This record gives sequence, structure tokens and C-alpha cells, in this order.
Amino acid sequence: MPPDHTERRVVVTGPPRRTGRASGYYRPRTEIDEQTTLGHTYVRSLMRTQLRAALAVFAVLGLLVGPLPLLFAAMPDARRLEWAVLGFGLYVPLVLLARWYVRRAERNERDFVRLVEDR
Repeated sequence: MPPDHTERRVVVTGPPRRTGRASGYYRPRTEIDEQTTLGHTYVRSLMRTQLRAALAVFAVLGLLVGPLPLLFAAMPDARRLEWAVLGFGLYVPLVLLARWYVRRAERNERDFVRLVEDR
């Protein structure tokens, strides 16, 4: 008898070559780029945290510098004290306040990027 020359079909199983995204999966970066409602909410959240930091700095600055005219009006003969307070006394707190604000703003942005990135 002649050998059977019918071809056999072989099924090979393995991991799929293309993996599709799950239907419930979303990418925040895409939401922001496409300006959807969810993307708008993400951006508003970042803006709100940045505004909160700016208002905190403004409040501290107001409490630090606001009472100075009253203090200077109470002591009319202390011109040198006024210049010393304005020139030297406020420099260090203003630099520290500005430094805090910049670090806070950068931290807010880093947190936002971590939220948006696919990690």
C-alpha cells in the first residue's frame, strides 16, 4: 500500500502576537490631548493645587509684609530701622518663601506627571 500523503494540520498555541487593550482601559494622557471632560478634570486638578500653593505664599507674604506700614507709622523717627527691616530683615524670609513655592510647584507637577504616565 502506498503511504498516506494526506497533510496533517498542526495547531501551534502560544502567546498572542498583538495584545488588545481591555475595553475599560483608558489613558489619561490621551484624555488630556483630546480635551475630553476627564482630561479637563485632570488639568483643573493640577491648576487647583498650583493655585492653592500660590495663595498660601500670598497669605504668608501678606502677614509678613502687611503690618510693616503700621509698625513704621508707630515709630516715625526710626528711618534707619525701616531700611534695615526692609533691606535685610525681609530678604531671608522672602527667599525662603520663594524657594518653598518653587519646590511645591515642581512637586505638584511631578505628581501630575506620575498620574498621567502609564506606570
